[in-house]
Amino acid sequence: LFPALKSIGSADGAEAKEAAIEQLIEGLVLLEDAFVKCSKGKPFFGGSQIGFLDIAFGCYLGWVRVTEKMNEVKLLDEVKTPGLFKWAERFCADAAVKDVMPETDKLAEFAKVLAKLRASGKWN
Repeated sequence: LFPALKSIGSADGAEAKEAAIEQLIEGLVLLEDAFVKCSKGKPFFGGSQIGFLDIAFGCYLGWVRVTEKMNEVKLLDEVKTPGLFKWAERFCADAAVKDVMPETDKLAEFAKVLAKLRASGKWN
């Protein structure tokens, strides 16, 4: 997931960015299928409570939202990935997560700082 998110931010030109976005969406559709199979109709990957897979994917959720905001695209979508879309809402609303999930706007500002560093050649 992270390489796909990173490729969107580092894509050279609109066509490359669109291709990177489509690749990420294809991956999310596969993850949607895995979620449906793993969760067996329950709210989280492992069942009724947040488990390892929820935490593993949830760690990237802030960056997914930043990517959506900065590229004006919907990655977790009610039509293409309805299970993941609802999962993300439940995950972020859970008492164990809601106070530690970064705010999208603040994380987006941090992403802009990282992009400037990358562009300056001071950070790869």
